[in-house]
Order: sequence, then structure tokens, then C-alpha cells
Amino acid sequence: MTDPKPHLPPAQPRPPKLAFLIIPLTIALFTQCLSLLMTPFMGNDLNATLAEYGKLTGTTLPPLSPQMIQTVLWLSLILTMALILWLYNTRRALLEGKNWGRVSAIVIAVLSLLLFPFGTLLGIVMLIGAFDRDVVNYTSRK
Repeated sequence: MTDPKPHLPPAQPRPPKLAFLIIPLTIALFTQCLSLLMTPFMGNDLNATLAEYGKLTGTTLPPLSPQMIQTVLWLSLILTMALILWLYNTRRALLEGKNWGRVSAIVIAVLSLLLFPFGTLLGIVMLIGAFDRDVVNYTSRK
């Protein structure tokens, strides 16, 4: 009896430094999911943050109207969902060995360098993993 599924060649083993990309992406994915869950509850904090900013700068800022708060929260929700999709698809592409996943991970790593101090550390780790010779070879096969 023949097997109906064609036999695929054995996959190239994942390089060890691929974890330098996968683990920070998983951490970022988890934290962004938590942020997405907390977004609806941030409405009251927006006016408090504006009032605190006004105290620090010596200016008086009017409180946000409920419509403005709703707009800010919806924009935050949409941008966070887009970021979650980007992180998830990048992580999946890296696990599948696709080159665009490595390029996307480099972009994410460079952007995370701006998030001092924890994001900077994760960005450096990701850049080390992204430019590792084995990872480059692994992701250039597809």
C-alpha cells in the first residue's frame, strides 16, 4: 500500500541562535496581548495623565471629552491588534525559515532599541540572533 502523502525531504534543523529571535518575539507578543486586554480600562487614566503632565510643565490642559477618550482607546486597540499580528506572523515565518521573517525581526529589533531599558536588551539579543550565520542560512532556504 502506498502512502498518499508525498514524502518531504528532512527539514534542516533549527539553529540554536534562532531562539534569540523567537523568545523575545514571544515575550513581546505576550506583553502586547496583556496591553490589549487592559486597553478598555485606560479611559480614566488618560485625564489623570494629562493633569500630571500639566503640573510638570506648568500648563493647564483641558480634560478630554468622552468622545476623545473613546477615539484614543479605539486607536490604541487597533494599533495594538496590528502589532500583535505583526509579531505573531514574524515569529511564525521565522519558525518556518522564511527570509522575510528575519528581515521583519530586524525591523522589530531596531524599533525595540528605543524602549529603554528592557526593550533595548531584547533588541540587542534579537540583532545578535538575526545576524548569526546559521540563522541567515536557515532563513534563506525559502
